[in-house]
Amino acid sequence: MISVAAGLAGCHPRTLRIYEEEGLVDPVRTETNIRLYSDDDLLRVRAIRYLTQVRGVNLAGVKLLLQLRDVGDLLEEVARAMGDDDEEGPARPPATRF
Repeated sequence: MISVAAGLAGCHPRTLRIYEEEGLVDPVRTETNIRLYSDDDLLRVRAIRYLTQVRGVNLAGVKLLLQLRDVGDLLEEVARAMGDDDEEGPARPPATRF
């Protein structure tokens, strides 16, 4: 269910719907149209949130990264980076360009 998956991923259910609308995640649906998120889907959502919130990549950029890179490699790289950021403390916001 989307509310349970959102809680596990640390986001709002609407965020998951947006990611689905943008083609970033594709959860399996039951016959009654309930979304079922796998562990891989949740890992992907966490990676997308990391890229957008910590690294400042917009959803179009995330989609492009997922298309250009092997998804497994990209997710592993992001997971390592998330672990490194956790060890270093809070991440700095992206630099502002004028």
